[in-house]
This record gives sequence, structure tokens and C-alpha cells, in this order.
Amino acid sequence: MYRAVTRNIEVQVRPFYLEDRSDPSENRYVWGYQVTIDNRSDEFVQLMSRYWHITDGRGRVEEVRGAGVVGDQPELNPGDSYQYTSGCPLSTPSGIMVGHYTMRNGRGETFDVAIPAFSLDMPGTKRTVN
Repeated sequence: MYRAVTRNIEVQVRPFYLEDRSDPSENRYVWGYQVTIDNRSDEFVQLMSRYWHITDGRGRVEEVRGAGVVGDQPELNPGDSYQYTSGCPLSTPSGIMVGHYTMRNGRGETFDVAIPAFSLDMPGTKRTVN
């Protein structure tokens, strides 16, 4: 489990390899990741957008930006949690993802919440996240 906290918003990520959707002979490796966002602050927040910086095992970078997550822009009151699962295909057996969510509070202010860097490793391969 990987964890980051920004302004009392906690983001936890649990990546997992999807062997049934991967085909190493075709250089296709697929991971799922489950994200839990806990609003431990004393203010309402809404997740407006996401940004991902994805680096594969050869150092190639892909950046992904978009509104919300999995088609949703969840609203979290103090004490609320939101959880979703998504996925990432790579052409290498390992990689690293990191990013941030842009949140808006009840006063209309926007701020970024860190998504912790986490490694995507095919079972049997292991690398460390810096």
C-alpha cells in the first residue's frame, strides 16, 4: 500500500498485476490499482480532475489528464471516503505511476492533492520507487 497526505486528504493506492489481461509474449502488461481517498480535513472537497505521470521500464513517459476519475467527480464531506479501481497497460514488465488530483473546496478554491508514487511490477520483477 502506498500513501500520501495533502491538506488532510489522504490518498492510498494498492496496485495489482492482472495476469489474465496481460500477454508478455506480445509485450502487454496490465495492472489494476485501487485508490482510496479519505477526507480527514474539516472542509468539503470535490475531486475535479486527475493528472498521471506514467514511466515504463524503458523510461518512456506518458502523461494523462482528465476530468474526475472513472467518469465521476466525487464530493467528499469531512470524514467521507471514496474508492475506485482503474488500470494501466504498459509494454514493459515494470513501471512507475505518480500524480495528483485537483480538488475544489466549498469556497471555490482549487488545490492539488498528491497521489503517491507507486511501482507496477510483474510478479518476479521488483524495483523500488524513488
